[in-house]
Amino acid sequence: MDATTIAAYDRSVPRYTSYPTAAQFHGAVGAVQHKDWLADLGRDCSTVYLHVPFCARLCWYCACHTAAMNRSESLGAYARALAKEIDLVAEAVPGMMVGQIQWGGGTPSQLGSANLVAVAKRLAARFDRRSGSETSMEADPRFCDEEFVATMREIGVDRVSFGVQDFDIDVQKAINRLQSVEDTATAIARIRGAGIRHINIDLVYGLPKQTPETLARTLDAALALAPDRFAVFAYAHVPWMKARQRLIDTESLPGAEARAAMARLVAERLVEGGYKKVGLDHYARPNDPLSTAADRGRLRRSFQGYVVVDQPSVIGLGASAISSLPRGYTQNIADPGRYQSLVEAGCFASARGLELTAADRLRGEIIERLMCSFSVDLDDVCRRHGTSAQSFVSEVAGLPRLVSDGLVQRNGESLQVTERGRPLVRFVCAAFDAHLAHADGRHSRGI
Repeated sequence: MDATTIAAYDRSVPRYTSYPTAAQFHGAVGAVQHKDWLADLGRDCSTVYLHVPFCARLCWYCACHTAAMNRSESLGAYARALAKEIDLVAEAVPGMMVGQIQWGGGTPSQLGSANLVAVAKRLAARFDRRSGSETSMEADPRFCDEEFVATMREIGVDRVSFGVQDFDIDVQKAINRLQSVEDTATAIARIRGAGIRHINIDLVYGLPKQTPETLARTLDAALALAPDRFAVFAYAHVPWMKARQRLIDTESLPGAEARAAMARLVAERLVEGGYKKVGLDHYARPNDPLSTAADRGRLRRSFQGYVVVDQPSVIGLGASAISSLPRGYTQNIADPGRYQSLVEAGCFASARGLELTAADRLRGEIIERLMCSFSVDLDDVCRRHGTSAQSFVSEVAGLPRLVSDGLVQRNGESLQVTERGRPLVRFVCAAFDAHLAHADGRHSRGI
């Protein structure tokens, strides 16, 4: 990608893990809507996500809703609130059948083994599981001791996602996250020794003090660990949203051309290493379910990233957790203390959200197809939604720049993102985003 193209697209754009994005959520949607919308699931939900918003210490790059927490009594109180919220959902939708269970954060291990087991038992008691469904957990290799590994096995975890980000010591110091290759290798060996077969590694490019040369060494070290999947994200520098990012020296952040070079390097090294690129930022073994879903055109996009489900409905549990329900999105209040108070009082803790319109569903499917398959037939999608591609005359009129820049090929009402355009697919999606002009600059840079 040449410097002119890079400069033209070095601006903010959503990651499109949903449409509309969370930037459009508002306070008119709350607990009342959340309870009502749960009933629309029809007693079948593809994913339950449990958010643990605590870490032993904070990494400066992180933009998640997390806080440093080491007090056992506070962690226990949060676990009890999670169990109570499970009860609230189960009472709202009796006989719920769930598929995937995902623990994220934060650092779920920070909750402690006894608390994790207690919450997992409450889940098992209140929800039935779909056969063959997976339980996954995010983990920090620095806090993956034998006790935690035994706990994961006890609660049925069969996929672990390790946050690595980068192995270079200077980069690690710049983001306040020191983590050796050796510690990571030991954690992975423990996981595999416990019979947990599936391992993901998360990396980030565009971090402070990171260069293509240092990133290449990180990629080599990560490939040697032989995970099933990689997720490699562009760093989102949003200090206006996360004060901890103000501790990062902006002068040490790589520029747009360096970030673009890093993105190319990631794709080259991981594909050479035997992984198939899936969507924008995931890489998986060729026989992995994620790769298979991509090959068959069945890949979906959700707040959990790329997923292998037919209907990506999500029940989000915990402070700041987002639920994706048939009628719209709801998000719990972010403050853990207020979340606990509401739930313990027998109330849903939803504080904001968005009810989907017919137009949102149509545009959402177009954007999801672009993000997952890098192509979309506007005639086909519009027909399923009871309209025609003529609804998008103005959007299509804005495509010539994308076409002339080599990002998109158009054949009638069919759009194909080119190989050159795939790293910039979010900009193609943005052409169909009716809300983007009102997002108040709350998105990360597109390169």
